[in-house]
Amino acid sequence: MSETNTNAPLLEVKGLKKYFKTRRGMLHAVDDVSFKIERGKTLGIVGESGCGKSTLGRAILRLLEPNGGQVLFEGQDVANLNAEQMRLKRRDMQIIFQDPFSSLNPRKTIAQTIGEPLKLNKIITDKNKRMERVLELMSIVGLAERLVNTYPHELDGGRRQRIGVARALALNPKFIVCDEPVSALDVSIQAQVLNLMKELQSSLGLTYMFITHDLSVVNHFSDDIGVMYLGRMIEKAPAEELFANPIHPYTKALLSAIPIPDIHYKMERILLRGEVSSPIEPPNMCRFAPRCNDCMEKCRTSEPALVEVSPGHFVSCFLASDEVMPV
Repeated sequence: MSETNTNAPLLEVKGLKKYFKTRRGMLHAVDDVSFKIERGKTLGIVGESGCGKSTLGRAILRLLEPNGGQVLFEGQDVANLNAEQMRLKRRDMQIIFQDPFSSLNPRKTIAQTIGEPLKLNKIITDKNKRMERVLELMSIVGLAERLVNTYPHELDGGRRQRIGVARALALNPKFIVCDEPVSALDVSIQAQVLNLMKELQSSLGLTYMFITHDLSVVNHFSDDIGVMYLGRMIEKAPAEELFANPIHPYTKALLSAIPIPDIHYKMERILLRGEVSSPIEPPNMCRFAPRCNDCMEKCRTSEPALVEVSPGHFVSCFLASDEVMPV
């Protein structure tokens, strides 16, 4: 591989769109989203329920077919691949689902679940060698060998999610979409799974897109953070920069909601009033305008572009971008 390709981002998303047809019109679940993820890095995606985070992850992997835009994986647009080419490409692009119980087949043992990708993709056809690989993967994610023939209902949430991680690692992927992988787990188990994923990223050179509601988790886990609101990416910056210098009013409100474990700390919550706009056939205006305390007239008549206000810090807000050229 050339030096240019090595230094290029592993994943580049350009103007990605995913709409759903409803009786009232087209629902804009993901609307013109663009970003890059460097090799070996983690992009955290945050936002409230219904903002399009999970749909974005599934559209990137073509589990949902996008309506427009490009998904460039190692420079290749996966939207142009046929079914067989996409099946092969998914060896490099995997997903860890949110619910560790519903994402597992209750009729399959741990060995069958982890070994299934190897079998379906004909990576290891010999049954004994496949079992060796399954045991190796179980060891990597911290599952005891004695659990090899157990079923999902016999295990706790942490072990179930480790099965999901092992299954995602089975084909030696380069990129994994982590769709709220710890939201259904207890706090202590969350820490174990997150530490495991960080260790795997370091040892295997994995690249993550980490979808979550938990801002404390995303700050700990991510190199960069993207904030979504009603299908749009409204702010993106390095994690440290975003927490130190949030610019978009919605990002500021999200960060103000993080609980501080100090009884002497006076929390300054930013309360959002007004109704959430409908994502169905949204008008040409800032989608956050009905809830924004700093809303201006132009916010209700046009939609702000995503602009770079400082190196690596992108914002979609007229308050920050009036004198900055769009990216």
